[in-house]
Amino acid sequence: MNPAPNLAFVGPMGAGKTTIGKRVAAQLGLRFVDVDQQLERLTGARIPLILECEGEAGFRARESALIAQLCGERGLLIATGGGAVLDSENRRLLHESAFVVHLQIDVEAQLSRLARDRSRPLLASGDRRGKLAALAAEREPLYAQIADLIQPAAGGRPDAAARRLAARIVQHWQRSDHDAAA
Repeated sequence: MNPAPNLAFVGPMGAGKTTIGKRVAAQLGLRFVDVDQQLERLTGARIPLILECEGEAGFRARESALIAQLCGERGLLIATGGGAVLDSENRRLLHESAFVVHLQIDVEAQLSRLARDRSRPLLASGDRRGKLAALAAEREPLYAQIADLIQPAAGGRPDAAARRLAARIVQHWQRSDHDAAA
């Protein structure tokens, strides 16, 4: 068990970090925070515009600052962006302050779930399958490195999937009322 004051969901785009995360947070009495959505609220700009204006380095710096802030709080379910694990400091903070759940999904399931989604800058052009496979090869070992629990993607209704995942989390997560860094 990893005693921690927060939960964090990591995994690739389309894995259900937001959809399932909102439901699990409600079931477990946690405040849900989607890092990408919170960045958009704080900046007043959509992620593609932030990337266009500041580049990936600027976006990642904003993402890391927000993750550091959130990891200092308690009672959150933090849904990270798929690339948040690229930064070693993000991985360290998430691992130290959260029970980390890796939502796994294979490329074929991602393609199906993201077929009509045109809001993902990394999939805006080119070979979507190839891009998702390359991202998986780079990021899967990083997700696994910090995961306290691995949850393979399941088909079916999000409510049922969230109930199953919440039950697994309760079996493995020991909530901590103190700051994990203390």
